[in-house]
Amino acid sequence: MKIFDTIKRQIVMIFYNLKIIFGNKFIYFLLGAVGLFLLITILNLAQGQVLSPSDVYGILMLVGALLLFYPVAFGIQSDKDARTLEIIFGIPDYRFRVWFMRVLLIYGITFLFVLLLGFLLKVSLTNFPLFNMAFSVMFPLFFMGFLTFFLATVTRSGNGTAAIIIIISLVLMMFSSAIQNSQWNVFFNPWGNTNGTNAMVWANITIKNRIFLMAGGVVFMLAALLNLQKREKFLG
Repeated sequence: MKIFDTIKRQIVMIFYNLKIIFGNKFIYFLLGAVGLFLLITILNLAQGQVLSPSDVYGILMLVGALLLFYPVAFGIQSDKDARTLEIIFGIPDYRFRVWFMRVLLIYGITFLFVLLLGFLLKVSLTNFPLFNMAFSVMFPLFFMGFLTFFLATVTRSGNGTAAIIIIISLVLMMFSSAIQNSQWNVFFNPWGNTNGTNAMVWANITIKNRIFLMAGGVVFMLAALLNLQKREKFLG
């Protein structure tokens, strides 16, 4: 009986945090992500293009980024507006557990959503390794998500974080063509080998790119948690 009570409390806690994370607008973000997914897919099909795994990767990454970005960028500002920062900072080390759990919850929801949309594409339009695709999409999302979280702890403003991330994304996209097949490309597409690069070389680049994205994401995560130690900076 205690096990069921514990599970019930955990489920209630998850839904409670989802309401806080998405500001009671979770359904709108789901609808927005689905709408973007349908729009991009229909536009590709309307142009007479058969979706390739490379196209699927791009679609799922954009949809995942849309679902991930708002709660990570605006999470701290939402707590500030709701006047819950004092409570979070009032309990030693509680803020680390709360925000870290929320970020993990956001990534979990994003992964499940990417997996679901990937499944729909797989059964209806094109064939590709579903779990491998969803897993690959999470690498750039991991990097960009924790970069966004770090910036949110610096600016303490959702709008400020959004503006900086948009600028950074535009700069990265401007240089992505020059480093398209490089391990340093944040938007590197593992299925985008259109230049006939040797398969072993391409696999090596993919592995190095994932190491780069994971290492960068961990650095930004630790930097964000370090910023959360500065209580007066958030409550001042």
